[in-house]
This record gives sequence, structure tokens and C-alpha cells, in this order.
Amino acid sequence: MSNVNQDAIDAIELALNTLGCSQKDLALQLNVSPTQISKWKKGEYMSSEMEDRIKELTKIGDHHPAVVLWAGSVKNAEKWENLFRELAEIADESGETGYDTYPLKDEMDLLSWSTIRVLSDMGVAPPTNFPKELIDEEGDVDWELVDENPYTNLVYKIYKSLTDVYGFYIAYVDELISDNDELLNTDADNIEPCLIELAASKVEDIDEKFAPKFGEFRYKVRKEYTKWLTLVKDKSFRAGAPLRAELMDMVNDDHDSLGHTAEAEALGFNAARLHPDIYMNELLQGMRIIHQVLPAIMKKLGMDEKDFALDRSKLYINESSSVDDDHGGHDDGADQAATNVVELRPDDKKDTDKTPENI
Repeated sequence: MSNVNQDAIDAIELALNTLGCSQKDLALQLNVSPTQISKWKKGEYMSSEMEDRIKELTKIGDHHPAVVLWAGSVKNAEKWENLFRELAEIADESGETGYDTYPLKDEMDLLSWSTIRVLSDMGVAPPTNFPKELIDEEGDVDWELVDENPYTNLVYKIYKSLTDVYGFYIAYVDELISDNDELLNTDADNIEPCLIELAASKVEDIDEKFAPKFGEFRYKVRKEYTKWLTLVKDKSFRAGAPLRAELMDMVNDDHDSLGHTAEAEALGFNAARLHPDIYMNELLQGMRIIHQVLPAIMKKLGMDEKDFALDRSKLYINESSSVDDDHGGHDDGADQAATNVVELRPDDKKDTDKTPENI
């Protein structure tokens, strides 16, 4: 969500640490100026070709520099990546939304990178070493110890939250974005890639000593998603696209509630449900049609606008009950005033016996 290229910062830091050289020496090996190295250290954009060049120099293979830097070595990076995949698989299988959580399937090989980026943004310090006790002698994960380790405990909670958040996104938001050309190349493009951040912001019982920046992280994520989803709502409204749920629930509701709502959609329980916004949209569309059709009808009937006088008193709901004066008598003037203008009160909605005479 930031304009700073953290990948470039991580790549340069990894290269300097691994090669044990100065910025000037690294610049010579990369055939760039020392000034360019300084720019990358500050988060300036780095091309994919240069990232590949740094991977070759540091001999990290296909691993992301951020993951290797966080894990401390290529060997530990492999162990953490395998562990993250195991946690993701269990979380995805236990999801109950009725939708597959594709980010957890890691087809793009971005899960470890995005997980570590979220942990870093929450202020979680890199581990000093890989917790060997989590892997038994046969190489399998000891799930009883996963809950006790602060890293794996938090990561699993994030993945579980992601199954609910992603389910709600697929059920109610994805189609609104993909079907609206006006949302192409806008901030709405950030919504899906950053869902793991939104999921992490909904994790409860966070140890603030372990994740000291969690409050700041949550505030930033909620602010960004409020902005992005407001854009989607606005463009959808203008396009007449139906909203089957309040999109801001993605920001305001806990992940369990989002999961239950997504599950109801997957099971078809919400097939006929529309958010109240769409009713207002239909009313506005009807009014626009009337404004276009009415002049044509008047012209067809040979009516001139001057011949048509609008009686605004007929636009209000009438009230059949009489109004007594101060002496208990019947006041025709008061009756007429009550007939022309009636304030709609909460009690009026409950009185089903009264039928409006004129609209």
C-alpha cells in the first residue's frame, strides 16, 4: 500500500550482508552508480532484471530476498516456507465459507513473502533461529507445539481470518470490480492483493509486546480499505450494479461474521437479498425515466407545459383523522392543513389500518 519499494530495500540489504561489501563495491558488481544503490536503499523502484541479478550474486535461488533476510539464511527460509504452506493448507481445509481461498494455495509463490511483509508491518521482529521443536523426527509438523510458538500461532490466525475475509470478497466484491471498466487501473486494484493485510488486522488477542505496531497497522489498513471500498460503492451505484451486502462490513465486521455472511451466500440463502442502496438507485432510475417519457406523452396529447399545473398538495400523504380545536370542536381549516401535509412519524409505519387516500 506504500509507494516505497520495500523489495528493493530488502534486496540491497541482503546483498550487502551476504557479500560483505560496501555500497561502492556492490555498485561495481551491478554495473550501476553508488548513487543508484543509495536510491534503492531508500525504496526507489528496482527492475525485475536487477532483482534477478542480485539473486544470482547472493545465490538465494528463487527465494524472495525479504524471506531470506527475515529467516537469516537460505536454509531457514526453506524451512519457514514449508511451514507456512502447511499452516495455509490446514487453514484452507478448515474454512467454512464455501469458497476456496486461492491466496493460501500459493500458486503465485507469494504466500511467504506476503506473510513476512505483514508480520514486519505489525512490528514482529525476525526470529533468531528456526524453532526445530516444531518438526518431529519424521519431518512432520508437531501441531501441538504450533499453538505455543508465537510466530506460528499468529500466522495460523492470520490464515484462518483470510479464509473468511476472502470468502466475503469473492461473494460480494470481486464481481463488482471485474464487471466495471471504470474501476480498472484505480485504487480498487489494491483490494484483492492486500486482503491478507485486512485479514491480519482482524486477528484478536494480539500480544502487543510481540507485535508492537499492530494498532498502527490496523488503523492504516482500515483507512485504506474504507477509501477503496467507498470507490467501489460509488462506481457500482453509478453503473446500477446491485449491492447484495454492505461492502463496509469488510472493514467493520470481525472475520467470523464475514465468514458466516459469505457462507450464507454460497448456500444460496441470500439469493434475493439486496442492500438498501440499490432500492434508492432504482427509484432514481425510475425518476429519470419519468423525466424523459412525460414530455413525450404531453406532446402526443397536444398538451403544452403551460396547460399543466402541478398540484403539490397531492404529493403528500393524507391523514383521514380529524384535528380538534382547543374547544373540542371540529376545525375545517385544521382538517385541510392536516390533509395537505402530514409528518411521517415512527408510529405511522406501524399503523396498518390507515390507507393513504391521495399520493
